[in-house]
Amino acid sequence: MANVIVVGTQWGDEGKGKVVDILSERFDVVARYQGGNNAGHTVVVGEEKIVLHLVPSGILRKGKTCILGNGVVIDPADLLYEMEQLRRLEAKFEGSFFIGKNAHLVMPYHKILDVERDKGQRKIGTTGRGIGPAYADKMARVGIRIGDLHNPDLFREKLFANLAEKRAHQPASSALLGLDPEKIYADYLGYYQELRPYLVDASLVLNQFIAEGKSVLFEGAQGTLLDVDMGTYPYVTSSSSTAGGACTGTGVSPLNIHGVLGVVKAYTTRVGEGPFPTELKDELGERLRIRGQEFGATTGRPRRCGWFDAVAVRYSTRVNALSTMALMKLDVLDECEKILICNGYRYRGQVIREFPTEAGILKECEPIYEEMKGWQEVTQGVLDYDELPKKCREYIERLEELIGVDFSLISTGPKRDQTIIRKTQTLKDWGLVD
Repeated sequence: MANVIVVGTQWGDEGKGKVVDILSERFDVVARYQGGNNAGHTVVVGEEKIVLHLVPSGILRKGKTCILGNGVVIDPADLLYEMEQLRRLEAKFEGSFFIGKNAHLVMPYHKILDVERDKGQRKIGTTGRGIGPAYADKMARVGIRIGDLHNPDLFREKLFANLAEKRAHQPASSALLGLDPEKIYADYLGYYQELRPYLVDASLVLNQFIAEGKSVLFEGAQGTLLDVDMGTYPYVTSSSSTAGGACTGTGVSPLNIHGVLGVVKAYTTRVGEGPFPTELKDELGERLRIRGQEFGATTGRPRRCGWFDAVAVRYSTRVNALSTMALMKLDVLDECEKILICNGYRYRGQVIREFPTEAGILKECEPIYEEMKGWQEVTQGVLDYDELPKKCREYIERLEELIGVDFSLISTGPKRDQTIIRKTQTLKDWGLVD
């Protein structure tokens, strides 16, 4: 069996949770490698809709081991709440759930700073969950790791110093002044005691699993175009959401990775601020939003919707070296009379075929479209590729041609079993199909 990374190829919200949930049946371990509770993975099991923010979606499969790697930033109160909700669904944590002790903590002052900084001309459109400021402290080498709490004196010293520094830099912040460091200290030591049984050296544990021949599925949050280095900076997240982040976020060598599966919607969405060339600001965009239930799993914010952007996805294919892909929410396009695909941009009179990551350039890009006829037939629940309408198959095959990667999985509905699994060579090589 292979070790595989699952990565989003657009601006997040592609449906990675469903893909990981499906694939995890064939893997031994699921490891989350970056992000925090700013991300929400929605999984539908039976009639139950579950939104996971931190715990890998593999937790819903019995007998699977789930790990939060060192690249994740953790709000311990939210994590404990999520674990309690999952226990009601009979999820098992003891002996099958681990947290990397080098993972950094989201502190109350991070949340305040996140909200206060994301205003006016500096507005990025964050979730306000404190993720960016937590990563900023990590890079500034003043962050607090969850493993630091085993030494209460060290934790107290770091906490009080950090809060004093934040207040000094933002003296007008009444919210920061209102924080009680003694209460934070006591609360977080309490969280630590509850989470302590799950703390491990995540890199050591994962590499031991790999040495034993167990297969690992690496799960990320957000998407390639939100990667702090490779995305549409500054309208990005604060971590490495591309495939490379799986190695730095877990301590597993790239030599132990056998492939990367990209996840993409049959159209494009984006939450928050930033350029979006194929955005539909008309009635059709609203129809896609309603049909696709395009509202943020974490915040409930409406997602901006637009046509498929092959320029952007080709870029994601390149920077992640995608082996194969999963195509999600195909059925949302069932009612469309015509469907457009962006295969280039026009920028200041020139045609661009490669994706520009500079936000200023991308903002001025106009999409160059090619048009295809819609199939206007119901595809929801179809489980055999050959049973899809002919025009639908033509659309899928045109996307494959444009991005240079095949689709091994095609989602035809929100439920776990509403998925076409094609016996591609990649899935065979990974041992996922016969």
